[in-house]
Amino acid sequence: MGQKVNPTSFRLQVHKNWSSRWFSAGKRDFAKWLAEDVNVRDFIESKFASRPTISAIDIERSANLTTVTIHTAKAGVVIGRGGAGVTELRAAIEKIVGGPVRINIEEVKRPELSAKLVAENIARQLERRINFRRAVKSSAQSTMQAGAKGIRIEVAGRLNNAEMARREKVIEGSVPLHTLRADVDFHVARAQGPNGSGIIGIKVWIYKGERSDD
Repeated sequence: MGQKVNPTSFRLQVHKNWSSRWFSAGKRDFAKWLAEDVNVRDFIESKFASRPTISAIDIERSANLTTVTIHTAKAGVVIGRGGAGVTELRAAIEKIVGGPVRINIEEVKRPELSAKLVAENIARQLERRINFRRAVKSSAQSTMQAGAKGIRIEVAGRLNNAEMARREKVIEGSVPLHTLRADVDFHVARAQGPNGSGIIGIKVWIYKGERSDD
């Protein structure tokens, strides 16, 4: 029987890091802060759901400050005109966490190498009824041209509004999932199929090369 392991959690403490970084002394604070982190991420993702630009959201907590770092492919969209977008985000997140918040915006130089952005881009194309083979192959080629060592994309569901669900995959280059040194980015996205055909799942693995021990 196959054992499925998330490639990111598999490499924690090797060269990956947690997306939430804080320490709680009590169980009550842990549950409260964990729920706040989920709500903060859901709020940011829903705010920019119409255009997938958010690559990652990191949250760090200190004694009296919560720092939220947003990695985005389009910093101007998040920042807004004259910084209005950041001000609005900060005010909304401060209501969620109940304390002062600092927001950092970091631009993703090559969005084709972000598994989350690639997966969400494919999902948006499938929702617009673009042929899944065309969407998957074009995304894989763009990622390889951006400098990736390999990419693996799997889509599953009622593809092209078919009667029966099936799974299709495309692999370009190499994706060594069992190598801990391998820098593999992974994400799962969902697309709503047309005409009530259900959910189509998209999994993306991007291999960026081996990392030396830090």
